[in-house]
Amino acid sequence: MTSPANITGTARDGFRQSVLELQVALRALGYLGSGIDGVFGDGTARAVRALKIDLNENDGGSRGRDGRAPVAVRDYAEGERFVVDGSIDDRLARIITTMMADPAFPKIPSAENPAAENARAIALLQGIAGVGVPMPFLLAMMQQESGRRHFNVPAPGGRDTFLVMGLDRNDTAHPDRITSRGYGIGQYTLFHHPATPAEIASLVGDPATNISSAIEEFRVKFNRFVVGPDDTADDRIAENPRLRLRLCRYSSSDHRYMTDCGACARAARKVAIEPGVPLYPGSSQTYRPTAYYSSANYGRIPDRSDFGCDWPYAARRYNGSGINSFHYQVRILRNLLVDA
Repeated sequence: MTSPANITGTARDGFRQSVLELQVALRALGYLGSGIDGVFGDGTARAVRALKIDLNENDGGSRGRDGRAPVAVRDYAEGERFVVDGSIDDRLARIITTMMADPAFPKIPSAENPAAENARAIALLQGIAGVGVPMPFLLAMMQQESGRRHFNVPAPGGRDTFLVMGLDRNDTAHPDRITSRGYGIGQYTLFHHPATPAEIASLVGDPATNISSAIEEFRVKFNRFVVGPDDTADDRIAENPRLRLRLCRYSSSDHRYMTDCGACARAARKVAIEPGVPLYPGSSQTYRPTAYYSSANYGRIPDRSDFGCDWPYAARRYNGSGINSFHYQVRILRNLLVDA
């Protein structure tokens, strides 16, 4: 990789080809979520800072329970420490080149024909039946997670044909640290980095396995994180505390069973979601913009409590439990209306 030596300030844009090479490398190494454009902007600088944090600290461990990474990123620094800023010098450029050339460091997959690969992923998704989750909800979630894309489709002449990747930064003390990564159409999440070769080949890179993992996770959230036994959904407990877990308002013999969620979204009461509205009855927290969601003005959204099932609550728990999960839930319900 050509070194864009000490790219800083307004001089950055004069190194377009070097910046493109840098961005491709940062994308392949899992530090840049998007933005291969030859412009050294805030996103690229933040990716460089995230890499430097890992070169200083990443010993191959996980912040979750998903095992260890195949390599320790900090080993590539060979004992050197980096100031965590967005600049590039020859030393860092050499390390990036070494990481790119090392087969022991699994790279983020890319596709020769990302549009065709995405069409294949959608066909797989739409062809799934009898998996124990309502397909309209799953499609609405995949729209929010990845735009129903497994690979990025760049503008003509663009170079970003890599796997769709979401980067979470949930360390308030170190806001540039990447704490987890979501991969592909279903945004399968790993807390260690890099992913193992086996994970790249299946859970990350293969859309069928990626989707199957999302389905399994969604069903686990429904079975165990709405009314227990592992945890409960605060909104469900506040709104329907006495009801048992509900798969669908229709019986399993009805042709609408777990398939007509769009009609339920249309028929449900509509509630205004905007800043200041409590997250659920009795909640001390209200809808507000966050680092992940710049607006809390959603207009009129189907009332989750009026669906006659518990999938709206499970969809929220799929995303977690904090305020961002309520934003996520609202967007899923809105997607159901759009798809209906």
